[in-house]
Amino acid sequence: MDQKDWAGIFPAITTPFQADLSVDYETFAAQARWLVECGCNGIVALGSLGEAPALTREEKLELLKQATRSLDGKAPVIAGISAFSTAEAIWLAKEAHRAGVDGLMVLPPLVYRGDWRETHAHLSAVFQATPLSAMLYNNPVAYGTDILPEQIIELRSQHQNFHAVKESSGEIRRITSLKHLAGDSLEIFVGMDDVVVESVAAGATGWIAGLVNAFPEESVRLFKLAQSGPSPELASLYAWFLPLLRLDTVPKFVQLIKQVQEECGGPSARVRPPRLELVGTEREDVVALTRRSLASCPR
Repeated sequence: MDQKDWAGIFPAITTPFQADLSVDYETFAAQARWLVECGCNGIVALGSLGEAPALTREEKLELLKQATRSLDGKAPVIAGISAFSTAEAIWLAKEAHRAGVDGLMVLPPLVYRGDWRETHAHLSAVFQATPLSAMLYNNPVAYGTDILPEQIIELRSQHQNFHAVKESSGEIRRITSLKHLAGDSLEIFVGMDDVVVESVAAGATGWIAGLVNAFPEESVRLFKLAQSGPSPELASLYAWFLPLLRLDTVPKFVQLIKQVQEECGGPSARVRPPRLELVGTEREDVVALTRRSLASCPR
């Protein structure tokens, strides 16, 4: 995968489950095809939204194989690489390469919050494990490890296959700082749905998106309008979309986004424990929001 391919909208695709909570591979493959047909530029599988920690090794690899077969070269497939140990992350990166993916999205170690020396060693080991293009996922809010722009530039100088950053700190200044330090040597993806317009204005060239799983055409339109600069159409669409986009930034974002998907006629809202499906007021509120949004979408 060339660096030129790191741009545009890459859904962090959800993982659908059958009634017995086994993975629904057929629905997953169909969802990946549909998202690309709606204008998305690639797919990120095994991300946080994909419930990667709740999947077995075998399930992860089969999902990657299904995605690559389903898209058949029409759009790149990126494998999320998250693990508790460096050895496990390296194993997954190598197996993802064998499964035919086009790139990797690499996270710091899960649970253990190392210092920069330890985090650097982990990320470097995973980057070096394959020749695939790699994206660094920085999400200090969710994972507790904050990789600063200067540290990202250090990594970039050491790894020629490190091509992109998914920046999910929520701080727009991180994007402007990275653009200043990296120039055109790194593509910057916004990783939080509800700051996408501001992030594009600051220099982001891509979006790892969540609500796109339910609203792909609207997401593609929003991103393209943001790239074109301020306009009444952009302001109207963003104002409509923001209540939904904010669902991507709370602890139950997986359950919420899956519930929106189901309400829009997409895959089931089923999740794997320790997550549980929404009930009561939580479910009623997101169903009502989705229905209002469907009824009022600006065209």
